[in-house]
Amino acid sequence: MDERRNFVRLLGGGVVMAAGAAALATWWLNSEVPPAALEIWNGPGDEPDLRRRAIAYAVTAPTACNRQPWLVDLREPDAIVVYCDRERVQPESDPFGRQVVIGHGAFIELLVMALAHHGVQASVQLWPQGELSGELRRWPHIPVARLRLAGGGVPDPLFAQVLRRRTPKQRFDLMRPVSDDILQGLASMVPPGGMVCADGTVDAARVTALRKLCAEAARVQLTTPGTAMENLRLLRVGPQEILAHRDGLTFNDPALRVAVALGRFDRSGPAPEHSLAFRRMLQLSQEQAHTAMGFLWLGTRGNGRTEQIATGRAYVRQQLRATDLGLGMHPMSQALQEFAEMAPHRAAAHDMLLGVAPPRDRHSLTLQMVCRVGYPMAPVPPAPRRPLDDFMAA
Repeated sequence: MDERRNFVRLLGGGVVMAAGAAALATWWLNSEVPPAALEIWNGPGDEPDLRRRAIAYAVTAPTACNRQPWLVDLREPDAIVVYCDRERVQPESDPFGRQVVIGHGAFIELLVMALAHHGVQASVQLWPQGELSGELRRWPHIPVARLRLAGGGVPDPLFAQVLRRRTPKQRFDLMRPVSDDILQGLASMVPPGGMVCADGTVDAARVTALRKLCAEAARVQLTTPGTAMENLRLLRVGPQEILAHRDGLTFNDPALRVAVALGRFDRSGPAPEHSLAFRRMLQLSQEQAHTAMGFLWLGTRGNGRTEQIATGRAYVRQQLRATDLGLGMHPMSQALQEFAEMAPHRAAAHDMLLGVAPPRDRHSLTLQMVCRVGYPMAPVPPAPRRPLDDFMAA
């Protein structure tokens, strides 16, 4: 009923011309994500090149805002060289590229697992020409990692979950608690004594405090002009936009689809707080935060690029294990972002979960990820992915 009221309100009682009506019908009736945008989730099919087969699995890796910022160079025999696609980064919300490097860690982990599944062992050399340093806008085009391939790969049991893995964006079931045993089992996926440390909680008081922090941080991201515009540019509303981009923030909301079809969705500036787009995005983030049934977090003993890569590798393994258990695991790490307006929330998160101040240098204890956990109330669809050839370096 609410969707119908929005539909009528957007029409404003006026007469829609034939062309507008046709466009409106396309947007209103076709609410499914186009299958072509999801084809990568069917696996590599009959792809003959072993390296490309492995990459087809790796590009399903999770990354901030589904930006898929990976490039691979296959010109060297028996090797895969991984680069960051600097056109697909988020300088407003991730000014130092910490989150994008974490996403590269997840990609590398899935790539290693996929190669092992095909009997290939990959030795990973990180930063063969030195680390990416400083602000993201100034990064040079240098490799993140070089994988040298040889025989003897041992299949990883978690690989069976790669094409089943999803990042749930919807509400979690408030009637289904997550047991402390399950949560601690996920935390224990990260071996003690390494670069990455993991912990979590299902304690009611701590969960309530973290729900509040995540909800407040999400609102800051939506109301800060720079990050708000970054989000708006990544919003893919309706089947046509989803298929055209196959990345970003998929939003198939019926009322927003109508607004776009009628030319009433203004993306020239941050969405005003009274606008439909803002209210819909805020509602989604609030529902995500306030239905968390527990939280997991990952920290590192330093904040160098290698620690960030290790975080991504650990996170995707946790998420694969959560998939095996039928549990949803969804990053809500807005509070950890390094833009100025988020500083109070970043400080609160570090104090609440690690008992330390935010890091001042690359040697400081650093909170890298905060994830909500719970049981989704409906099957979680896969996120769109770009075609395999898009990831190949020229």
